[in-house]
Amino acid sequence: MNRPAGDPTLAGAEAALATITDHVPETPLVRSEALSRAFDADVWLKLDCATATASFKLRGALCDLLRAEARGGTSGLGGGVVASSSGNHGQGVAYGARLLGRTADIFLPKGTNALKQGMIRAYGGRVHVTGADIDYAREAAIRHAEENGLYFVNDGISLDIMEGAATMAVEIARRLDDIDYLVIPVGGGNLTAGCAAVMAEAQPGCKTVGVQPEGAPVIVKSFHEGRPLEVPGESFADGLVSRVTVPFAFEVFCRHAADGWLCAETPIKAAVHSLAECAHLLAEPSGAAGLAAAWERRALLKGKRVVLPITGGNCSMAQLRTALATPPLFTLAEAVG
Repeated sequence: MNRPAGDPTLAGAEAALATITDHVPETPLVRSEALSRAFDADVWLKLDCATATASFKLRGALCDLLRAEARGGTSGLGGGVVASSSGNHGQGVAYGARLLGRTADIFLPKGTNALKQGMIRAYGGRVHVTGADIDYAREAAIRHAEENGLYFVNDGISLDIMEGAATMAVEIARRLDDIDYLVIPVGGGNLTAGCAAVMAEAQPGCKTVGVQPEGAPVIVKSFHEGRPLEVPGESFADGLVSRVTVPFAFEVFCRHAADGWLCAETPIKAAVHSLAECAHLLAEPSGAAGLAAAWERRALLKGKRVVLPITGGNCSMAQLRTALATPPLFTLAEAVG
């Protein structure tokens, strides 16, 4: 599969937004008084936990499928679509395939969140659980697509997916000026890479930062070493775990992101707790990782305008119980005084 020839652009993401807007309404961008006081900064939350699939992944999956359908003649799309996922991308693909009247085969690694598996089935997707991690699942999905003449929705080297994901940055930049930091959780890197490229045009003063757990650090470690690595990972933030650095997403990330931050596991659990108490939000661990990393660097962010995308809300009950049993980063009483 050939990687795209160019980076995502502001114009491309604006066009992607026009493509998906009838199916993915703009998500809220809200200032959090409690978090702003806790950080002594101007903290805003972009609530992509409020899409139809409770994740930003719907943006890219739907953009890819709608553009492929519009192009016509795209190999295999009429016969159905295939994707690999840790859960949220699979939901987006299954949702989009149902919208277009196509079948969807979604390949997941063993141990995938049962909630996400159930929702993929609810959207009509056929679930295949295979392989120890997302990268093995991707290999199995590609084989299945090639052997059966199906369209593979490639979350890693699709410019359509990346520009679809970057519609988040378009919405943010249109609603809020003078952003200092945009802090985004990173799995494969598509969202952060696309948003970084868009913000470089829309608000050049904004630093886009990608966040990964210390237990699953492949993109951030690769960024700091300046070369793609392969690093096995495991994390409570299951949606951010990958082993292999996907070249296209990594290259765009390196060209446009300002930095990559790691955060420990306990702060991620604590961030889910703090978001529930102080922002009245149910965030999955992957969606809360940006807050966890930002809190560890709050001295750097003091006095700044900071946007924290809550990238997903597909939190299982087991994850929620674990998070609520973990002391929060800060309580509401501590935040507001």
